[in-house]
Amino acid sequence: MAFSLELSEEQRDLRDWVHGFAVDVVRPAAAEWDEREETPWPVIREAAKIGLYGFESLAELFGDPSGISLQIANEELFWGDAGIGMALFGTSLAVAGIFASGTPDQLAEWVPQCFGDEADPKVAAFCVSEPQAGSDVAAMRTRARYDEARDEWVLSGQKAWITNGGIANVHVVVASVDPALGSRGQAAFVVPPGTAGLEGAKKIRKLGLRASHTADVFLDDVRVPGHCLLGGKEKLDARLARAREGTAGGRGQAAMSTFEVSRPTVGAQALGIARAAYEYALEYAGDREAFGRPIIENQAIAFALADLRTEIEACRLLIWQAAWMARNDKVFDAGQGSMSKLRAGELAVAASEKAIQVLGGAGYSREHPVERMYRDAKIYTIFEGTSEIQRLVIARAISGRQIR
Repeated sequence: MAFSLELSEEQRDLRDWVHGFAVDVVRPAAAEWDEREETPWPVIREAAKIGLYGFESLAELFGDPSGISLQIANEELFWGDAGIGMALFGTSLAVAGIFASGTPDQLAEWVPQCFGDEADPKVAAFCVSEPQAGSDVAAMRTRARYDEARDEWVLSGQKAWITNGGIANVHVVVASVDPALGSRGQAAFVVPPGTAGLEGAKKIRKLGLRASHTADVFLDDVRVPGHCLLGGKEKLDARLARAREGTAGGRGQAAMSTFEVSRPTVGAQALGIARAAYEYALEYAGDREAFGRPIIENQAIAFALADLRTEIEACRLLIWQAAWMARNDKVFDAGQGSMSKLRAGELAVAASEKAIQVLGGAGYSREHPVERMYRDAKIYTIFEGTSEIQRLVIARAISGRQIR
């Protein structure tokens, strides 16, 4: 079979479509919603209206056998603005959680409810992190207890730093069923709309991604029907039995199996920020004159931009490789998913910082978007596994040893 890195016609059309939305709708609204620190519902409704936000569009992105359509869409949208991008794509993490563990019937029931419809769009939340369990997923304290008499699961605990937490129509909650098994004793549950006992705290005021809602979620004896256990109880019981015998594999872990799928996508988001910062700095350097000539004619500026472009191109290939592997059930034998997220997150920070430096004092002001890109970029070295955790995953994969 011939090898080619050329995008298909459908992928090029997708790229141009999302890029156009980013240019026409996202960028003009970015500064306003960053300043307001509110969920940009008008933008979400506009995206739903054209079919960019919804179950059908996400299904088409996931359906690409190459795995890269989802990454293309994320890069272009986050090129527009990361805060609004996260407000639109934050739901996809909950969908990934349902997809990773759920049955076909559960996907059909819950995924459409994550998005709502064109007239009344909704958002969804994936609830994993806790005040004492961020990178250390095994330290999770949220508990799930099965009430056999009523065929209900009872969820209790607190989740922290949850995208769309409390405002979501559907919350996907990872909880510990058997704490003695650590992460192997966890399972994922859907909390349906309007379920009593789930409450979101006040929105957290953040450094960046301000248009995206982030809050703690409290679960006070939240009761959900038995069928809300993703994958079903029979499958869970079999997995727990294997874990107690010491034979369970890591892919059964509800949180980590979702992160494996999502890391290239998170990398694509960070890449969008990096590319936006680079392109803005490149244009500015061509227009801004100092000492009688455009500043890009100085090697210090030109070489810095050349390095950024090189890193962006290399990082995209790393993301696409990991996305292809995830989509085609290839094992990340060298931590490729973590590689893509690690490199892209650190590149987003480096590129936006360099863009500010190229613009000088202008870059430090809100008159230019690079200061917002800089604020937005930092979280990509922290959430969904810090850079240190990504390096740990990679080190374990390449060494075959339990590095701590």
